[in-house]
Amino acid sequence: MVRTPEPVPDQHGRRFVVTGANGGLGAIVTRTLADRGATVVMACRDPESGRAVADRITGDVTVAALDLADLAAVRRFAQQCGEFDVLVNNAGLMNVPFARTVDGFEMQFGVNHLGHFALTGLLLDKVRDRIVSLSSISHGWTKSLPLDDLRFERRRYHRSTAYAESKLSTLIFGRELQRRLRETGSTLRSYAVHPGVAPTGLVARTQTPLDYVAEPFIRLVGQSRTAAAQSTLYAATAPAADPDIYWGPTRLFNTRGPVGACPSSALSRDRTLWQQLWTASEQATGVRYPTAAVTHGD
Repeated sequence: MVRTPEPVPDQHGRRFVVTGANGGLGAIVTRTLADRGATVVMACRDPESGRAVADRITGDVTVAALDLADLAAVRRFAQQCGEFDVLVNNAGLMNVPFARTVDGFEMQFGVNHLGHFALTGLLLDKVRDRIVSLSSISHGWTKSLPLDDLRFERRRYHRSTAYAESKLSTLIFGRELQRRLRETGSTLRSYAVHPGVAPTGLVARTQTPLDYVAEPFIRLVGQSRTAAAQSTLYAATAPAADPDIYWGPTRLFNTRGPVGACPSSALSRDRTLWQQLWTASEQATGVRYPTAAVTHGD
């Protein structure tokens, strides 16, 4: 089993963009990177809460507005963003009541997958090193990915199903992006990771009685937020990290423990589905990725 090195390597001279950096794992990733000398752009839906977090971090961090539920806002952020080394697609919603994005997509799929798909495509020629996308062990909780009804217009909405589909899509996206980068001879790398189970605050936003019991339960069976952030930090900073490995905790059904190579569902390994999702995502967002290699010099 592959294990991550400790600690996070020195990051002076490197610039990161971290989505959803105003709380949960995003805040921990940002703080750790800044502590190691990195410059970090905290891309947050709520810049005010992002600044409150930034004020408690020692290091070179700035806050920028990014609403992944609005593709026009994603484009504005991308247009204003300069070159950087690593994009961390961390932001996400989990098991929320039914809602739609500004562009009419089911909210969890729209934010967790489509928003990051569009953001990555629009920033690809500005990234110098790698992209890290956060999936979840829940990606395996769905037996299908209905690409003909991603807006939940013809089927009943189940929040857990929608979440699982969004995280399956995130994992597939990370893998298909890496395949395409390698095929074109690009120097960029794409990683898919998961954090295991931790009290990140996501489960307390369902607006159901579950909010009162889920977080304490997760504190009992899961791991700390700091431990949960290690897979992201490893994929984002380790020079020799293998992009073909799905990085995450390796103990207790991949919910906690040292970071290493993790299994994934059969659907997530279906390369035909990779291409089908990619095509559907380009059609939904209007974002087309470069067909030629994207490379950057040292």
